[in-house]
Amino acid sequence: MTTGAGAPQLTERGALFRVHAPDAHALWLCLFDPLAGETRLPMQREADGVWQLAAPGIGAGARYGLRADGPYDPPAGLWFDPDKLLLDPYATAIDRPFTYDPALAAPRGEAGDTAPLLPKGVVEAPRPHVAARSPLFTPGGLLYELHVRGFTMCHPEVAPAQRGTIAALGHPAVIAHLKALQVSAVELMPINAWIDERHLGPLGLTNYWGYNPVSWFAIDPRLAPGGMAELRDAVSALHDAGIGVILDMVYNHNGEGDCHGPTLSLRGLDPRGAFRHAADGSLINDTGTGNSIACNAPTMRALILASLRHFVQQAGVDGFRFDLGPALGRMDHGFDPRAPLLEEMRADPVLADRIMIAEPWDIGPGGYQLGQFPGGWLEWNDRYRDDMRRFWRGDAGMIGAVATRLAGSSDIFPNGRSRTVNFLAAHDGFTLADLTAYEERHNQANGEQNRDGHGENYSWNNGIEGASDDPAIRAARCRDAKALLATLFCSRGTIMLSAGDEFGRSQRGNNNAYAQDNAFSWIDWDGRSTELERYVFALAALRADETDLHGTDILTDDDVEWLDEAGNLLTVAQWEDPGRRRLVLRYRVSGLAICLNGASDPCRFRLPHGAADVAARTIVVSRPER
Repeated sequence: MTTGAGAPQLTERGALFRVHAPDAHALWLCLFDPLAGETRLPMQREADGVWQLAAPGIGAGARYGLRADGPYDPPAGLWFDPDKLLLDPYATAIDRPFTYDPALAAPRGEAGDTAPLLPKGVVEAPRPHVAARSPLFTPGGLLYELHVRGFTMCHPEVAPAQRGTIAALGHPAVIAHLKALQVSAVELMPINAWIDERHLGPLGLTNYWGYNPVSWFAIDPRLAPGGMAELRDAVSALHDAGIGVILDMVYNHNGEGDCHGPTLSLRGLDPRGAFRHAADGSLINDTGTGNSIACNAPTMRALILASLRHFVQQAGVDGFRFDLGPALGRMDHGFDPRAPLLEEMRADPVLADRIMIAEPWDIGPGGYQLGQFPGGWLEWNDRYRDDMRRFWRGDAGMIGAVATRLAGSSDIFPNGRSRTVNFLAAHDGFTLADLTAYEERHNQANGEQNRDGHGENYSWNNGIEGASDDPAIRAARCRDAKALLATLFCSRGTIMLSAGDEFGRSQRGNNNAYAQDNAFSWIDWDGRSTELERYVFALAALRADETDLHGTDILTDDDVEWLDEAGNLLTVAQWEDPGRRRLVLRYRVSGLAICLNGASDPCRFRLPHGAADVAARTIVVSRPER
């Protein structure tokens, strides 16, 4: 007999449903037919809190949900309410997107039947697995973070009906742009089915980013009307072009929120097992979203691992980026790089060779874990981001930090191999263009009195806040962007570019555009800076040709030498000089030299005599006009 929860399995007679709800007193499978309406079938409790039902006559395309009854005691972490229709956590498809309604969060006895408000799970016929292949992406390459909807909503060459969808990623014009950037893998912001936070509706806003999932299997129909087949085709098209696909997964919380949030799935089935609770029974909130998933509980580990395998086997994705990654390793005593889930991910035969990338921080105790993930993981390096921003802003005393970041961040990854993901900007924060045009965030459109988003961005405005028609200011901002980008492409390890930063995308100073499903966030392809775009294409080609630049071994004094602008080895006094703004990194074997001039005046760099092919292998990164 099959044990454990899982997706519905079609049989010769119908379909087998298995649901984990250990504290429930009763569970019903609810089938929905356009003519017959809802049919409720009682499920039978089996071992280990799993309820099971072999439903006759059920085939592919059947729409279903669940209802559970049991104790209703929210302070004790129990939320059973048979009026609330629930999504099967293992459902692989849903029939429509989630829409928030206050009734979904109403106390037991006050909501009425929520079935009309909730998407239904869709039973799917099994598909053959995608043929196993090694990931196309390898560390040291270029990750390109993009939002599926915003990336092509305004793309002039993509057909209007296809814009904003996963299918559009396979369009020849899109792939041509990615190829010109030498993209190693696209990193897709969340594509799993999500729901709006309850405060957004009254503000006339919706969740745009998608970091509020309800399902870890079903793709949101707004992004992929064709479901898994659409993702599979897009991945195949990108793979044919030599481009990998990384999915951004959110396992640290779900869209059911805090104690006032909606009951949609896990909360109505296994509320005490799915979420972390304090000793008094209240929800732990290490994510800032109202709840924290118990990622290392056995049933949740099984659910998470199954969903990861689902996207590898059904779509052939190359790997995953994990939002608020420390949640994956949280135990009662704090973060543990040997936590069961992390160990099982690396031991799983389907997942063992996939690319794993951590956002290595959350807001819980001990939540900043940069450099602490298991070997083989890549990690977003916010210290790279901040140090490079501060250097090009003009902050004093940054030359040592800049050298360390260029060389692979040995202070963070001390074992000789850099696992860094270097980036200057990401979805969360200022765009690269806004970094040089706004000293302060401008998030008024988010409806939170400009209190949301990062307060310290290490940004500058070149003399005037916001957009400017002054040619001198615009030219200065373009030079700043070029200097930042050139530094990124010359840095050791994996690098990441946020979509549109290669041609000056702006969000008008909004550094937390999670609720801006509009022109604030959609990429303006017609208005892009082709000058900056050509510059980044050239940087990408340069990096691709120079193997020194995309290596992952951390540079040591045996590999490189550090020089001043006159070609002399930097002295201790020069390293400690807070006013030093110039630096040369020269590879000993190849002779490649990277010359940084962060000062306000031009500089002629001199290299020692005898450097190999100096003229052809010298990169000058400078902000002043020369």
